[in-house]
Amino acid sequence: MYSRDPFNLRKAPVSPSQTALSFLQHAATRTIESGSAAVESSKQIIQEGADMAFAVPRNVPSFDNAQRRFEDNVWGKFTGNEKGLPMYKDKPAHYKSNRGVGAWVRRKRNVGIVVLVLVGFLYWLGWSGRASESEVGGGKKGSGWGSIIPSSKGKKVDWEQRREAVREAFRQSWKGYEDHGWGYDEYHPVSQKGRFMAQPNGLGWIIVDALDTMMLMNLTKELKHARKWISASLDYDKKQDVNTFETTIRMLGGLLSAHYLQDLLPGMKPDGNNEEDLYLEKATDLADRLMGAYESPSGVPWASVVLSTGKGEQSHADGGASSTAEATTLQLEMKYLAYLTGESNYWEKAEKVMQVVDDNGAKDGLVPIFIYANLGGAFRGNEIRLGSRGDSYYEYLIKQYLQTQKQEPIYLDMWNESLAGVKKHLITYSKDTHFTVLAERPNGLGGNLQPKMDHLVCFMPGTIALAATGGINVAEAKKLPSWGKQQEEDMVLARELMKTCMGMYRVTATGLAPEIAHFEIYDPPKMMRDEALSSKSELDTAEDADWRADYILKPADRHNLQRPETVESLFYMWRITGDELYREWGWEMFESFVKHTMIEGGGGFTSVSDVTKIPPPSRDNMESFWLAETLKYFYLLFGPNDLLPLDQIVLNTEAHPFPRFDMNKKKFKTGWQRIPRDKDGNLVREKVPRTETKETQSA
Repeated sequence: MYSRDPFNLRKAPVSPSQTALSFLQHAATRTIESGSAAVESSKQIIQEGADMAFAVPRNVPSFDNAQRRFEDNVWGKFTGNEKGLPMYKDKPAHYKSNRGVGAWVRRKRNVGIVVLVLVGFLYWLGWSGRASESEVGGGKKGSGWGSIIPSSKGKKVDWEQRREAVREAFRQSWKGYEDHGWGYDEYHPVSQKGRFMAQPNGLGWIIVDALDTMMLMNLTKELKHARKWISASLDYDKKQDVNTFETTIRMLGGLLSAHYLQDLLPGMKPDGNNEEDLYLEKATDLADRLMGAYESPSGVPWASVVLSTGKGEQSHADGGASSTAEATTLQLEMKYLAYLTGESNYWEKAEKVMQVVDDNGAKDGLVPIFIYANLGGAFRGNEIRLGSRGDSYYEYLIKQYLQTQKQEPIYLDMWNESLAGVKKHLITYSKDTHFTVLAERPNGLGGNLQPKMDHLVCFMPGTIALAATGGINVAEAKKLPSWGKQQEEDMVLARELMKTCMGMYRVTATGLAPEIAHFEIYDPPKMMRDEALSSKSELDTAEDADWRADYILKPADRHNLQRPETVESLFYMWRITGDELYREWGWEMFESFVKHTMIEGGGGFTSVSDVTKIPPPSRDNMESFWLAETLKYFYLLFGPNDLLPLDQIVLNTEAHPFPRFDMNKKKFKTGWQRIPRDKDGNLVREKVPRTETKETQSA
């Protein structure tokens, strides 16, 4: 049962008839029952044998269409309990009470009552290691959030202890999945069920996505279990269509980063030398199947691909158009695979997409969010946003430049053009407090400004800072000859946007951000192109603070999907600026996730439906990116800076780290050039000489 109050002590006001003794007796009874269930659960696990976790349910129906559901109109409606999406689980979630305990209580009734009262009293006061709702405490390990959050009252902040708290949150998340959803591609921690994306045995969605997080956290036992499943059960020869983008960033990215980290981190390599290339072999097999998506008339990848045949399929929605962000967020993965294997086709197919997109001549570097894989790769519509369907196009511009050690300046040019376009057309300010808002243009650059920010947009502060410094500390970057007015302006913008994103967390009762926030802005809007404004608030936590009025949270947007973008940017901002404020904000966020999304009883963590309510209603879903991204970024934020130094690696949009490399070593090169632009940013195409014939002369 999903509850922030395991003993039901805070569900309703206490009536006079409810005595303290009745509360203690009830709490103690619940404690005995919970302990008994845990004992019985352990017995059953032991009886099932060491290989139990690898058993998978049979006769589980698959679903026909694996198209991405991460869209605005669907996220607001999807609950995880739809009849058309059956869910199953590996083993029972509930067990009978231990008979021995019950018999002992019956035999020792008088002594038992005293013990029950004493145990209940200790639990009620939080002496067992569980924290109350109003106090964060440390103590023994258990299923309550107090067992994860260490106490810091009156102490100097111990960031290593806080990092260990994140590690423990991952362990509990992973154990819930291992115990109740092993092998499934989706996991529902409240109902303790799962679902396959394809038969048989699934696609390893959650397992592969979490590999490098386990490596970074040195969770060797869990990693060994995952690796054994990949070796024995992961098979991509399935008649199942999958989303090209999601499969690339999560599965291909996860396998490639695991291959990279097993050489980088001590103790991560398998025992047998013949097993060292397991991850690379699986990655190559998967990539070869995904290559069919690029076999479109334009070179822009089809939205989906059937794994068994490698046949690309157009989007089942949006008039058959692909998402622009999805089509242009495949390049880091394909380029790194090309570097590892020496196979140039991965490189060429991926970079061709960038040429087709750029040849459309998007105004000021701001691309519409849909593009056709056919029809010459033309854009569909003119909607501009850096939220869903637009976001990671911009992220991968600067990261492609950094991945190849700045040897492809074409992508730096495109990034600079796009960021200038963002400042010109999309940056506005909230009405009273002047929070920086990265808004949208749903009807194109000539249409009205919509003061709306998806949580997805919060990748942008960190990405701006990364681009400004190349990943090194800002103090060192300022000593470089490349540092100038633009970089100073960009760092100010990054800081202000970071504050706006943190406000999305602090404005809610739970301390968790909604999926989307709207803002009160001036009419007509104040734009950055006219004057850059600084926020007037430091995000005072008082419930009646004036700054809160600038945020508008609509009922359909109040869900939280465990997204990583804000902590991702906090991680970049901490590494680049060294300002401990960003670490403190991250810890505040982590506490909120633990307090309000952890499942009592050890099921894991869940996304929630309404961040304005305490307790927030559960959505009963634990996203793979909770393990791959959100917890990883918290862990890196609280850890030492020499773990994955930002000037030596790039992180893909699913937080999978790849090394920066010298592309000249494999004789790769950028295979395209941009069409020139005039002073207004319009394409200047070369005129093709006209050959006159008798017919044209007479005409």
